[in-house]
Amino acid sequence: MKKKNLKRKKKIVVIGGGTGVYTVLSALKPYSADLSAIVTMADDGGSTGILREEFGILPPGDIRRALIALSNSDNKMLSDLLSYRFQEGVGLTGHNFGNLLITALHRLTNDFESAIDEAGKILSIQGRVIPVTLGHSKLMAELESGEIIKGENNIDIPKHDGRLKIKKVWLKPAADINPNARKAIMDADLVIIGPGDLYTSLIPNLLVRGVREAIQKSKAKVAYFVNIMTKFGETNNFSAMDFINELEAYIGRGNLDFVVINNKKPSPSRLSGYVKERAEFVDPKLPLSGKRSFMPITADLVRSKGLVRHDPMKVAKIIQMLL
Repeated sequence: MKKKNLKRKKKIVVIGGGTGVYTVLSALKPYSADLSAIVTMADDGGSTGILREEFGILPPGDIRRALIALSNSDNKMLSDLLSYRFQEGVGLTGHNFGNLLITALHRLTNDFESAIDEAGKILSIQGRVIPVTLGHSKLMAELESGEIIKGENNIDIPKHDGRLKIKKVWLKPAADINPNARKAIMDADLVIIGPGDLYTSLIPNLLVRGVREAIQKSKAKVAYFVNIMTKFGETNNFSAMDFINELEAYIGRGNLDFVVINNKKPSPSRLSGYVKERAEFVDPKLPLSGKRSFMPITADLVRSKGLVRHDPMKVAKIIQMLL
């Protein structure tokens, strides 16, 4: 497939994890940009958590999603294979084939980044997938009640009272930036943060020592895509401004050049499916008063059907405009 050209093959870095990074990478893949995905290493749930515990490997789950998003393989079965999750089998139930592949490649190469590179060759990816850190850490959170929650999965799927606000998050032990992640940020023309779960997919990257400093020193413009829906246990009742304020608490005020906000509210019938999840539409309105250090961009970014998520084509148009 012929690639559409972005001016001067811009270097774009996408920072995050989960389905948010997948959406942005999928949006940019048809263009001949120089793409790098910097992925959180805080995940410790499900198949990823078991593999971390049993093999001492860094978490492969978010890496796998980014690899699939960047795959140029015409073989859809290959992407489906990496996404396949076993539903039965002693010791296999719940495991994702792609996670097992990355774990096996890690055993063969004895190096996590080499394992990612080999998986990238198998999938014929366009771009690079880079772990934000090569250090092993656990995500920690303090709630407004003073209770300490240990582990990304326990924050993501709260066993505690999910109505309690998160006061702060940190990594234990502290982790240092992967030199390859630092280089990608420093060389970038545009750094994109989000969309994604604020405390479990985005901020864990900013907690890694050296990430915030690299963003500050880079010549790159920085754009933050605000979530369309809140998440119970993390961002209850958050408005767009709440998301921005919290991200700036970790990235530093003045480091965001653009904030991209969805302003199209989905129909009541589409939102009704989120009642059980206790998720709500994020109010896009920003306060009229107060000095802003960023340029807000509002647009209809919602998919026309299905889950209420960012539409890759709409995201791509915004990014083209930023470049």
